[in-house]
Amino acid sequence: QVQLVESGGGLVQAGDSLRLSCAASGLTFSTYPMGWFRQAPGKEREFVGAISWNWSAARTSYADSVKGRFTISRDNAKNTVYLQMNSLKPEDTAVYYCAAARGSVLPTDEWEVGTWGQGTQVTVSS
Repeated sequence: QVQLVESGGGLVQAGDSLRLSCAASGLTFSTYPMGWFRQAPGKEREFVGAISWNWSAARTSYADSVKGRFTISRDNAKNTVYLQMNSLKPEDTAVYYCAAARGSVLPTDEWEVGTWGQGTQVTVSS
C-alpha cells in the first residue's frame, strides 16, 4: 500500500528557511506527480506546490502566495519529494501535507490527490 511520510517541520522565526521531505513507498514513485498542501488552523486545506513525474522535463506549479519563496523538487532515486521554504512568514504556519496524484495530472486540487501523508507542523513566529 502507498505510504507517504513527511519530515522536517518545526518552529522557526520569520525570515528563516525550512526544508520538508516526503518519503514515499508502495508505489512506482518516478511515475507519480507529487504535491504539497497545507492547512492552517481554522482554514481549509490549500494547494502549495506540485511537480510532475518526469524529472528530465520537470514541470512545477505553485500557489501565488508562495511563488518565489518555495521550491518543490524530487529525487526519484530516493523516492522523495522536497519542499524548500525560504523567507518564511507567520502566515505560512500550518500543517503541511505531502500528496501523490490520483492520475497523471499535477495535483493542484484535493480531488486530484490519491494518497495523503500524515502531515508535519510548521510554525513561524513573528
